[in-house]
Amino acid sequence: MSVQSWFNRIWYGRGAPPWWLLPLSLAYGAVAGSRRFLYASGLRKSTQVSLPVVVVGNLSVGGTGKTPLVCWLVARLADLGFKPGVVTRGYGGSSATVRLIDASDDPNVVGDESILLARRTRVPVAIGRDRPAASQLLVNAGCDVVVSDDGLQHYALARDCEIVVIDGDRRFGNGWLLPAGPLRETPARLAAADAIVVNGGRALLDGAFSMRFEAKSALNLIGGAVKALDEFAGGSVHAIAGIGNPERFFNMLRARGIEVVGHPLPDHAPLQAADICFADARPVLMTEKDAVKCRRIAGPNHWYVPVSASFDGSESNALLAIVTEAIHKRTART
Repeated sequence: MSVQSWFNRIWYGRGAPPWWLLPLSLAYGAVAGSRRFLYASGLRKSTQVSLPVVVVGNLSVGGTGKTPLVCWLVARLADLGFKPGVVTRGYGGSSATVRLIDASDDPNVVGDESILLARRTRVPVAIGRDRPAASQLLVNAGCDVVVSDDGLQHYALARDCEIVVIDGDRRFGNGWLLPAGPLRETPARLAAADAIVVNGGRALLDGAFSMRFEAKSALNLIGGAVKALDEFAGGSVHAIAGIGNPERFFNMLRARGIEVVGHPLPDHAPLQAADICFADARPVLMTEKDAVKCRRIAGPNHWYVPVSASFDGSESNALLAIVTEAIHKRTART
């Protein structure tokens, strides 16, 4: 069992976390709370770049659906005539500097999510632990809006709008802060957000927007052939998911009538041929984030399944209105 799997059993199981993790959670909460207070009180200064900044983040570690929502938001802003750029940490990559990335960059250097973002959004993407410095690269690149993938707790970068994404199935886990639970901040932090988005499940919160993932097709890693996802229905596949919540991907495939042999991997895990190649002839379906790390080791039976964020009814327009209002307010002040 991997370390991540062990923690997930504690965080999302029904039992109480081990007692020896609780003091660590209290210490984590004290440090996190003190840090937020220092920025809120002005004792530590947030850097405000010259562009409006929209942060899409979460309260918990692991996948909640931030990146598909960022892709959705960037596309909607572009439709309105904005020139958005994306800033992200580049988690999982070895690069220690801020930089603009190219869709052909090595994911081992710049991180898998940054490559996915660059390929899906086709807008400038900047990475770096120093998010204000990375955001400045987007200013220099001619963008007029910065969308931050994650970074809710990165208070060094001032923001004009905050969107918090919650996993509708797992919600807040056992309710404890790290490491006894999955939370970076307590649910009370939601009161300061401009919008709350619940991804899937039935756990809607008052005033929250309901988001779901849509997947219609699979793309072959060798040659890019497109195959309707329903064509895999009734058959058995190997499914690879190195994301925060692999079961979400597996269950999405099962809901389409596909028999899944699941292979969960740690989030951002580096992949080798042994991780994606099997002795039988079953097709191998993987997430888009995993696919960016597999093009050099993939075979003709390897496919990836891109997902898109979707909203019901008028919710997409309402969420976009919150974001654009914040952008216009910031623009009016400068």
